[in-house]
Amino acid sequence: MTRFLSRATRIAVTALLLAFAIVQPAAAQEVLRDSETELLFHDISAPLVQAAGLDPHNVKVVLLKDDSINAFVAGGQIVYIHSGLLTAADNVNQLQGVIAHELGHVAGGHILRMDEGAGAATKISILSLVLAAAAIAAGAPPDAGMGILYAGQRAALGDFMAFTRAQESSADLAGASYLSKAGVSGRGSLEFFKKLQNQEYRLAIYSEDSYDRTHPLSQERIQALEEIYHKDPSWAKPIDPALEARFERVKAKLQGYIDPQLAIRKYPESDQTVPGHYARAYAYHLGAYPDKAVSEADSLLKTAPEDPFFLELKGQILLESGKPKEAIPVLRESVKNAPDQPMIAVMLGHALIASEDDKNFAEAKQVLKAAVNRDNDNPFAWLQLGMIYDHEGDTPRAALATAERNNLEGNPKLALTSARMAMMGIPANTPDYLRAQDIYLVSENALKKDKKRGVKVEPREPGKPK
Repeated sequence: MTRFLSRATRIAVTALLLAFAIVQPAAAQEVLRDSETELLFHDISAPLVQAAGLDPHNVKVVLLKDDSINAFVAGGQIVYIHSGLLTAADNVNQLQGVIAHELGHVAGGHILRMDEGAGAATKISILSLVLAAAAIAAGAPPDAGMGILYAGQRAALGDFMAFTRAQESSADLAGASYLSKAGVSGRGSLEFFKKLQNQEYRLAIYSEDSYDRTHPLSQERIQALEEIYHKDPSWAKPIDPALEARFERVKAKLQGYIDPQLAIRKYPESDQTVPGHYARAYAYHLGAYPDKAVSEADSLLKTAPEDPFFLELKGQILLESGKPKEAIPVLRESVKNAPDQPMIAVMLGHALIASEDDKNFAEAKQVLKAAVNRDNDNPFAWLQLGMIYDHEGDTPRAALATAERNNLEGNPKLALTSARMAMMGIPANTPDYLRAQDIYLVSENALKKDKKRGVKVEPREPGKPK
């Protein structure tokens, strides 16, 4: 009896873990941050966000390094886009269709309501476990008890999947309404669903029945949306050529960054377009061909000498090729032309520090402090600012910058230690002291939670940003 119950419990737990695995993202996915990409995401999503009744300042579209064709939300007002989806999209309108769908999940509070579906499935699962145990206790053969258990787990999982399919259909319809309100064609949305449908056929995962799926079949979604989109006044509206050009740039630079060899094949040197130069510049840079990378960047600058992102690219290549002094004037020009892009400012600060010239440190401090005031979620910016404070002998604020970095990188033990050091040297009740205190309390709480769960906390290796 004990052996059967423990085995049954393991089966029930496995089924529930499977259900939750469907909706939870991988914790280790790498975030790819790039000023030009994030600006494009903001500009193409802002009208959709407004159509959804949300504030564009509160909604983020974040790029993850993952070659699968996927997008998701995981709580809060953040839409996650996999790099594989961005490179698979044929045009900016297809990407807008995906974002509109995910905003349907955000506006519908689907992640918050996920407990409803999981709770109902859990009740079915537990009930089947109790019935199976009761059957065995009453003298039924073990196989009969296992049959009851498996039937219950099947019913629980089926109930949960039906719940998620309903959410997906709801997000489809909501996304269609946002596209319509924003005056954006739904053509790209349908095109992307057809792309997914072709993938289903190619991978032999197509079925005539969506019962065992978390999402409706692509064909079902296409049929439900075709009539809606075709009737919409924006159906025949062409893609904005300026947005499309920006999309092609972002897609090319991403391709060059995540897969240099493929980028060289896809954008051969005979391709003298802006996307072609962009892709090859990143590919050559990552392949350790700095001269060829700079040449591609110079080709881009010939077409638009003041483009801040072309200047940023050249500055990055020079800096990361061991030429920080040559990178400084280029990055200064980039910051001047895009003063609202803190990640470019951080790169300039990095170059100024890497020059190892004391005369550049005051400028680096000014640039980095302005950057973290605009974007305090950049661990590398705090690392560089900490180096400045350490160079000045300001140990408490160097410790505060280290606490900020460790807090962002998910290292509560190191964040707590650094925050404590900062509080020992910074005057009480000042803004910096209160910030250190906040990090200390947050880190202490995180460690207590980990201890309760029996999690062994090991400091993680700080990530190196792009």
